[in-house]
Amino acid sequence: MPGRKKRGQQTVVFENPPTITAWASVVGPKEGAGPWGAEFDVVMDDYIFGEKTWEIAEYKMLRGTIERALEKRNFRPEDAELLLAGDLLNQIVASNFAARDLEIPFLGLYGACSTMSEGLTVGAMLMDGGYFDRIVAAASSHHYTAERQYRFPTEQGVQKSQTAQWTATAAGAVLLESRGSGPYIKAATVGKVIDMGQTDMADMGSAMAGAAVHTIKTHLDDLNLPGNYYDLIVTGDLGKVGSAIASQLFVRDGIVNPNYSDCGVLLYDQSQAVGSGGSGCGCSACMLCGPLLKKMQNGELQKLLLVSTGALMSPIISFQGESIPSIAHAVAIEMY
Repeated sequence: MPGRKKRGQQTVVFENPPTITAWASVVGPKEGAGPWGAEFDVVMDDYIFGEKTWEIAEYKMLRGTIERALEKRNFRPEDAELLLAGDLLNQIVASNFAARDLEIPFLGLYGACSTMSEGLTVGAMLMDGGYFDRIVAAASSHHYTAERQYRFPTEQGVQKSQTAQWTATAAGAVLLESRGSGPYIKAATVGKVIDMGQTDMADMGSAMAGAAVHTIKTHLDDLNLPGNYYDLIVTGDLGKVGSAIASQLFVRDGIVNPNYSDCGVLLYDQSQAVGSGGSGCGCSACMLCGPLLKKMQNGELQKLLLVSTGALMSPIISFQGESIPSIAHAVAIEMY
């Protein structure tokens, strides 16, 4: 019967939930020096990663993360049926170049910093539909490539406001298979583009908070779940400012006692001078593929809602005075 997997406005419940069978993460030195450094597979010695540019270093980081996730299941790149990946660079070149080297059939994604959840959502739909049995979903970001593209080259030493966030140098990759013992992707909520009227590129947390809460509320309403159903609801990269706004919006929208946190707040220690916290595609990707999935594997978490958040802007349109529309996608990951 058409539409039987759809729930409410925007949510899909999977009849054949894909299993997350392996995952991997690679992070930069600053991320490795944070509170979760020991939980990541690889901590880079520097940001250039033995390459001549930061952009090539990012694609090398993403490629290595994908390879490492596959190796954990004794697979080679040719064993993967599909790669879903994205990053923040123009024309998602880090993902394109990684896919070129790996020679895996490839669908490139761009959801800004929401890309990890977008990849998991699309991958789960394709697998639940019976089209593939083995898919890799991945995302990356790099502090210095993002600064050069979106703001100011770091060589200029531009002083940042306290609402600004530090783009994570990080990548995460997840291997989805049609069989396994969990964690499982049970459901996903596709977000709507929400515009809070925010125009400050140095305050993306405020821009994204509305989209995050809208998706969380829709997910809970579509599935008729209480606010505290999940052991953890974690947004992608709202940072301190955005997550504080989200907590206020929970009250406004009647979301009671959510077990809530934010990857941008968790990734760094506040002594690391990261402003409002972390951001970037790699922020939620590395937190998921480092400490969060390990906590699920160890039994510390049973039910996780990952809500990666993205600011859908470009420097050109922002310089023209336009606001920053945002989106968030939610992925329900459970151990049973």
